[in-house]
Amino acid sequence: MNQFNRLSYLLFIIVLISACGVSKKTLTHQYSNTPKREFRGAWIQTVGQSRYTHMNSAAMKHYFSEMVRKLDEAGINAVIFQIRPEADAFYKSDLEPWSRFLTGEQGKALDDPDFDPLAFITAECHKRGMELHAWLNPYRVKTNINNPLSASHIYMKYPERFIQYGNQLYFDPGLPENRSFICEVVRDIVSRYDVDAIHMDDYFYPYPIAGTPFPDEKSFNNYAASQGFSAGQLADWRRNNVNLLIRQIKYTIAGTKPWVRFGISPFGIYRNKRSDSNGSDTNGLQNYDDLYADIKLWVEKGWIDYNLPQLYWEIGHSAADYTTLLNWWNANNFQQTLYIGQDLKRSIDKNELEVKIRQSREMPFVNGNCYWYGYQILDNTGGVADMLKTDIHRARALVPASTHMHNGRPGAVKKLTNIYTEDMHFLTWEHKKTPMNPETAQKFVVYRFHHGERVDIDSAENIVTVTPDNFFLLPYEGGETRWTYVVTALDAFGNESKGQRIKIKL
Repeated sequence: MNQFNRLSYLLFIIVLISACGVSKKTLTHQYSNTPKREFRGAWIQTVGQSRYTHMNSAAMKHYFSEMVRKLDEAGINAVIFQIRPEADAFYKSDLEPWSRFLTGEQGKALDDPDFDPLAFITAECHKRGMELHAWLNPYRVKTNINNPLSASHIYMKYPERFIQYGNQLYFDPGLPENRSFICEVVRDIVSRYDVDAIHMDDYFYPYPIAGTPFPDEKSFNNYAASQGFSAGQLADWRRNNVNLLIRQIKYTIAGTKPWVRFGISPFGIYRNKRSDSNGSDTNGLQNYDDLYADIKLWVEKGWIDYNLPQLYWEIGHSAADYTTLLNWWNANNFQQTLYIGQDLKRSIDKNELEVKIRQSREMPFVNGNCYWYGYQILDNTGGVADMLKTDIHRARALVPASTHMHNGRPGAVKKLTNIYTEDMHFLTWEHKKTPMNPETAQKFVVYRFHHGERVDIDSAENIVTVTPDNFFLLPYEGGETRWTYVVTALDAFGNESKGQRIKIKL
């Protein structure tokens, strides 16, 4: 088999093996005021957003470009963009209709048939060395039962596969055909778009409505017994339904593009101590008991590649103290990739953002943070973009490498050269870059050092840029200043090559 197929096969086997037990690998995590490796994400939600419906395609392209630029300047290195808010699409799809949050009417196409928002924003992120995580809601179909659905929506063909709960409509999580359809959507996205990850947040079984049970008796009666669940095990059966979906999605991704990650951002409390002696010292809604999301199991089995719990409470909150939860997740994530979800508004209002980020960096198994919601960075709400630029993210950071998927190094760049033309001065280099071979270079890191300064590519402060291009335009500084530049390559998993250096005058 060829190299790519061999890698696909090996990674798929690794996923299967990890399902049989906990990885015993030892992770090391360095933290500092400006760590070189740190996930810095921003959620950009589309559900409930009307700003896009007033834009034509040209305006939307401009908006997306400016969005990515502003996030990049604030130090964000991963954009988590919501592309499927209601079993619909912010991308061209033969499976689901265009989103009403994109055009104002579900199923209505954009004015430019060649414009694909997901492809465009992914390309904009990659131009700047940033990642794009495609954010999907698995089960939700309507946020308001009165919202009309497109004639092409799957509900119109199979209404019996859906459940109304409260004022919303959902896929029935207990039906195997619904799990298969959701995985078909995931496979379609991963196969056609250059996304870095598939992302889901905290919406699995819906948040409970007091006094109103979720009406899934029919599917429970049809499937529970054959799956080994008795009449008194409704909660266990529901958890198993979500487990099956998560595992199936992971296998779907691994069998399509094994370097694409799968991340979950659960509600911030797994279980309270009153429910489980090993739970957190908190008092709130629980993933395990109320949303039927057994996030710890998914981490333990290797069904997800990163866990990003939403710790949106204040430090000292009476029911759910941020610091208590931060320590609990750090100790209960099986030393796997862990990021922390931060609520910007609450943190800024309480003047706690810098303290929360410092605390997260002091945790040995926390690898970064993600900000809700990203529009506040774009709007510089409460000066948050300025704070990120000048303090919290004062140096660039690389997304942590996914060494659990592949732990190796791409080949180093070759023929690093300093080139002058009549109006440009730039570096260029050669590389072995094969888009469908994730072990080869996919983007490059450029470092800069003063003349006589020790070359240290482990320091974030020395990163100048991350780029998919094999050239870098140099500034002009009078022609007498001596610098050393170093260029490294990153593979699709984030592993970094050895550096190549060159001395130049600017």
